Amino acid sequence: MSKLEELITELCPEGVTYKPLEALGHFFGGLTGKSKDDFTNGNATFITYKNVYSNPALNIAPNDTVKIAERENQRTLKYGDVIFTGSSETPNECGFSSVVTKKPEKPLYLNSFCFFFRFNNLSIIEPDFAKHLFRSSNLRYQISKTANGVTRFNVSKKLMAKIVIPLPPLPVQEEIVRILDNFTELTAELTAELTARKKQYVYYRDSLLTFPLTSENTEMTIGDIYDFQYGTGNTIPTEGGPYPVYGSNGIVGTHSLYNSECAPVIGHIGAYAGIVNWGEGKHFVTYNGVICKHKNDQVNKKYAYYLLLTQDFGSKSKNSSQPFVSYNVLKEPKVIIPPLDEQQRIVDILDRFDTLCNDITTGLPAEIAARQKQYEYYRDRLLSFKEL
Repeated sequence: MSKLEELITELCPEGVTYKPLEALGHFFGGLTGKSKDDFTNGNATFITYKNVYSNPALNIAPNDTVKIAERENQRTLKYGDVIFTGSSETPNECGFSSVVTKKPEKPLYLNSFCFFFRFNNLSIIEPDFAKHLFRSSNLRYQISKTANGVTRFNVSKKLMAKIVIPLPPLPVQEEIVRILDNFTELTAELTAELTARKKQYVYYRDSLLTFPLTSENTEMTIGDIYDFQYGTGNTIPTEGGPYPVYGSNGIVGTHSLYNSECAPVIGHIGAYAGIVNWGEGKHFVTYNGVICKHKNDQVNKKYAYYLLLTQDFGSKSKNSSQPFVSYNVLKEPKVIIPPLDEQQRIVDILDRFDTLCNDITTGLPAEIAARQKQYEYYRDRLLSFKEL
């Protein structure tokens, strides 16, 4: 018998208590009354939408800041708070959680597109247990049912309050955390190795695409190379069909009609704002993303795509609520364009380098995916309890 089984047999042989969130604490909103200028050269730590979305355990030492005046009445985050993203393109991506698992050494201010839940009594739940619990399949299913909308889905706090969570004894929670953290630590090590290899590729790619301005080389803006077209934007066109539908974060479904041929797609809003994807296949549909329409014969299409990858659109997309990429942000960057034969030479090198990089790392992404599936399998099993 494992240690966890022994603890369950000893401490909760008949099952565990389940309670709705409304009986355990209260929901609170993020910052209010802020303008875009307040997020430039701030004096306090700011927790972004992307920080919440990307981290089951909140990064409490980010570089993001906001201006907070003396004696300004704003709520701050505390140890044990569970933060949720408020909206997304699909119900399944709404309400992603992040938990404050370490005691903050300074005030943390939350963006207005997220909200948080604060337990009345932290003695009933370990924050590290909560970081796994609120991303488990059962809780994600409950959370997705609280979202409603058409073009963008928003979480209902009133319905969130009805979500029911298990509360096993603390020793049981601690043992589950120990087991699941071992899985995530192994995945983190592999991810760090893959990230290092990708950084090496990016360094060489950016070096090859950097040129001085000479009589042979021409200065252009990205807007000289591309026209930009916003996606469908009204409803998510996923009725089924042969053509993939791209949202800000990649493929979100299929459709019987298409609105573009092969072209880059740039995330428009939210956690994936500014991220460049390539629309796979001859035709595709774009929802809530920006299609890049190539229009300049002086620039090789693949070379132009590589140029997009070098642009940091995301860092220019912040505003008072959540990341948002405007057409002006996309058009403004200046680039130096060499002659077409030099462009083709560079494209050939980068294509080979990209293939080599993928060949080198084929095992890593596959192993990372396998480890993640393994973690999710054991997480969902370990967090399923008989109700008392």
